[in-house]
Amino acid sequence: MDARYMSRDPEVMSGALCFTGTRVLVQNLFDYLQGISSLEEFLQDFPSVSREAAVAVIEDAKSRLFADAITS
Repeated sequence: MDARYMSRDPEVMSGALCFTGTRVLVQNLFDYLQGISSLEEFLQDFPSVSREAAVAVIEDAKSRLFADAITS
């Protein structure tokens, strides 16, 4: 987890993973992308999250997914 983009603080959103410096849950990004919304719509709805941070979080999730994947 890159602290430049994601953080947990028990006093902010009950310790849920948020974009650093915001009260925006990282889960919100994935909920948007899982639904019919785009990254652009997420960024419009949550202007306190930078494109750089959103893309970094997606890339981090992608790397973790492939790092944990079983190779055959």
